[in-house]
Amino acid sequence: MSLTPTRRCLLDLPWEDVLLPHILCHLPLQQLLSLQRVSKSFQSLIQLYLANMRCFDSSQIRFAIPRAAFVNLLKDNKVLQQLALQNCSAWLTDCELLPVIEQNHHLHQIQLKGCVQLSRHALVTISLSCPNLRQLSLAQCDWVDSLALRSLADHCKALEAVDLTACRQLKDEAICYLVQKCSRLKSLSLAVNANVGDVAVEETAKCCPELEHLDLTGCLRVKNDSIRVLAEYCPKLRSLKVKHCHNVAESSLSILRSRGVELDVEPPLRRALILLEDVVGFAPFINLQI
Repeated sequence: MSLTPTRRCLLDLPWEDVLLPHILCHLPLQQLLSLQRVSKSFQSLIQLYLANMRCFDSSQIRFAIPRAAFVNLLKDNKVLQQLALQNCSAWLTDCELLPVIEQNHHLHQIQLKGCVQLSRHALVTISLSCPNLRQLSLAQCDWVDSLALRSLADHCKALEAVDLTACRQLKDEAICYLVQKCSRLKSLSLAVNANVGDVAVEETAKCCPELEHLDLTGCLRVKNDSIRVLAEYCPKLRSLKVKHCHNVAESSLSILRSRGVELDVEPPLRRALILLEDVVGFAPFINLQI
């Protein structure tokens, strides 16, 4: 008497012990969402996965996420550690974001670049709900003001990387308060903010000895004095961006350049050669080691 082998399918494997931690975690979010349409069983499986997902990155989805779909995707998740929503600027408001933040107290990385429809309440909620936050990007979020940033500084003192590019409401005083409270900062961007000057840069240098990366692109009020303070107080600095900082000269940058710090501006002689090559089509032979 022959026994017919029983046909087994993927869903017969243990969901929480095998499928979730060893198979589904390797699939892009786009494919996971497509699997939901295969059957009700697959839909249940994917919903369980979404409820236990540690990282949500909207850039993994090729199409724009509708507002209702985003709310449904994360409504049951309370274990998120990383949240990236940089391509949701067209529709993301406090109404959609705040419930996700309020129920996920383990978040340590949040990316909100360009989410212009949020308000200062979003940053206050992040401050109160995410005590373990390490990385935060608020680039191009012009709604960030000094009061909201003070709340962040008071409650998220373990921050290591903050991107405040084009947060134009912020002035030196707000940046000083942030770095005084968050002295573990390793990466900070203050780019494209004409309100940021030497006071903020010097306080950052004195309060953040672990600083490795600083972006001051377009900070027109930054001058040589603060760059020298930066060189004195930040021995671990690895990169500095000062392009379009017209008051920063080689006299201060040369100190950092000699230490091997990566700078986004060429030395004067090299810049002159590049300009000459653009004009006449070739560069004369000059020993740049002199």
